[in-house]
Amino acid sequence: MSKRTQLVKRRKALGLSQEDFANAAETDRATVGRWERGESTPQPIHRPKLMRILQVDADELDRLLSPEQAAESPPLAVAVDSGDPDDMIRRDFLRLLALTGSMAMLPVDPQLPEERFEDFEAMNGHLWQVYQLARSKSAVLPLVRDQLSVLSGAFSAGRGSKRLCVLSADLFQLAGEAFFDGDRYTDAAQCYMLAMSASREAGAYDLWACALTRHAYVGLYERRHGEASEMLTVAERVALQGDSSLSTRHWVASVQAQAFAGLGAMDDCERALERAEQVMELPAGSSNDGWLRFDGSRLAEERGARYVELGRLDLAEQALTAALKQSTLAKGLSYRRRGAVLADLAIVGAKRRDIEETLTHAYEAVDLARRSGSGYIARRLQSLRAELAPVVSDARIAELDSEIVALNVS
Repeated sequence: MSKRTQLVKRRKALGLSQEDFANAAETDRATVGRWERGESTPQPIHRPKLMRILQVDADELDRLLSPEQAAESPPLAVAVDSGDPDDMIRRDFLRLLALTGSMAMLPVDPQLPEERFEDFEAMNGHLWQVYQLARSKSAVLPLVRDQLSVLSGAFSAGRGSKRLCVLSADLFQLAGEAFFDGDRYTDAAQCYMLAMSASREAGAYDLWACALTRHAYVGLYERRHGEASEMLTVAERVALQGDSSLSTRHWVASVQAQAFAGLGAMDDCERALERAEQVMELPAGSSNDGWLRFDGSRLAEERGARYVELGRLDLAEQALTAALKQSTLAKGLSYRRRGAVLADLAIVGAKRRDIEETLTHAYEAVDLARRSGSGYIARRLQSLRAELAPVVSDARIAELDSEIVALNVS
């Protein structure tokens, strides 16, 4: 295997010796040397640390870990009858999801070594970290597939338990998040349904409520606010049976606010936002940085987005401007969050027929959508297009509209 010269260059560009790099990665210098010579590849457990040390996302890390000759070699030919490789991977992934989901519902022997559970839980946690750091969220799917294979093996060997159901439900939700970000709503919904079943089987109410809430998001983004509201009502009831020290019920409330805004119910939306804001009264540790990430840090942008939907432009601008200022000051805030805020500010500008404001915010959001590959930002910008229609005769607006169209089909 060829040397990983790009990895070496990146390390040196950051002023790190092999020993510095090894210490930061919690490994030894010899291991770093093998990585750089292409004699071995970092395990998934190392990836979140490497991304932080090298200051790159998941896609850039993959590039750094690719042998130099890979970029120079022509791509391998694909047989005519092999089908779309991405679609084949997707079908295999969904097959594994269904298999693991079915096994999670079967009665099994509850015996499994405690340290094995700890390994599974640690890997699930690492995968959520990789997902959050990745600009292209679909990059995490192969890693989730591998972890599901391991869990499936534990089930098929007759060594399952409620803890394995919880671990499976956790992974199903992560897979759903990745599919959802790639606009694969049907696949995401399937993942969330499996997560509901597995968490219900385990009696894990908070995990169950989160799966219901994520499924409701599918309805929200397809503008089926009534259906989403019904599912969120169930999620609220399930969450109330869970751990009151967790932020689950507050997250459900914040998503309910989105459903109410879509229905034009201002008072219900305000009450839901007030319930969501009670998360600030919870002690540290109310979220887990995995399937439950709601900590109240997004409330300003969420409130702003709801006011946009309700047509309360002054309130929207005030909340979104505060969120944008917060995002500027906050270190490491994701592209997708900043891009979503900018898209909403562009919508405010378009509703006011303020072309300059619209163009300024929209083009920055388009740039962030391209750099991140996030379907989340693209969906927000798609909402902007409807607001641009009355002023599309302006050449600058017409050009912006074309940029958004290209973004959504690319």
